[in-house]
Amino acid sequence: MSASGGTRAIVAALSANLAIAAAKFVAFAFSGSSSMLAEGVHSLADSGNQGLLLIGGKKAKRAANEEHPFGYGRERYVYAFLVSIVLFSVGGMFALYEGYEKIRHPHAIDHWYWPVGVLVFAIVAEGFSFRTAIKESNHTRGVLSWTEFIRRAKAPELPVVLLEDFGALIGLVLALLGVGIALATDSGVWDGIGTLCIGTLLICIALVLAAETKSLLLGEGAGAESLTRIREATVDGESVTGIIHMRTLHLGPEELLVAAKISVRHDDTAAQVAAAIDAAEERIRAAEPFARVIYLEPDIYSEAAAAAGPDPDQTPGGR
Repeated sequence: MSASGGTRAIVAALSANLAIAAAKFVAFAFSGSSSMLAEGVHSLADSGNQGLLLIGGKKAKRAANEEHPFGYGRERYVYAFLVSIVLFSVGGMFALYEGYEKIRHPHAIDHWYWPVGVLVFAIVAEGFSFRTAIKESNHTRGVLSWTEFIRRAKAPELPVVLLEDFGALIGLVLALLGVGIALATDSGVWDGIGTLCIGTLLICIALVLAAETKSLLLGEGAGAESLTRIREATVDGESVTGIIHMRTLHLGPEELLVAAKISVRHDDTAAQVAAAIDAAEERIRAAEPFARVIYLEPDIYSEAAAAAGPDPDQTPGGR
């Protein structure tokens, strides 16, 4: 996935959310609508989330050192996980609290044209942000469905922005319905109910984000297509006759570790084996550009050893 594509989607979402948050708070000040307050906090939380994603992307570019020999690529996963926490705590829980209070102490909405006008503006702005995220995602989504793309993507930025924008659009519709019914019935309870629905939606999205980024934090291996390319590139049938064991691990969205025990001919010299390993590494990098760190261990193929599996203390894990 292109890092620049993710950055464009984040910047578009950040710009839209800052403008929307300001408009929602102004509408809340004039109307007293709890849906507008919840939506304003939601947009403010989304703006903070996009800021976290930009910070994570910047920190991930730091060079490797002795303390972190494989670099800082997984910082992007850490900050994406923080996004889910912020969305849950600040956005979702606040909306639930505000909705509960509005149902307990309902009051009519003043100056109805403020919340309605701002909500319509927000739907247009969020639609623009959502369209940008879809456009950037389509560059790498391929034939995957949207659900598969969100579950399998190794770069967290686009799935996060997609879910946030989708949730924001649904939340705006719920807010518009809550305000509309409250105005039609002259009962502020419906405004509170709309706010509760927004909070429930945000918490559900936060839980999905947390589950997906947790998987990335624990460490995911290469996808099926990448594994196929790596296996085909490793074996040339001459100097490297097969793969006994192989493990892969994403050190970051665009950085993959490949560790494999490869089968070589029993009568090859040390120089021939070293040349075979160098050639295999070149083929792997050409076939899978994300394969930045490669460790190949030569061995003589044994059916008993292959059946026993790799030593978990000697090879890195992957999903």
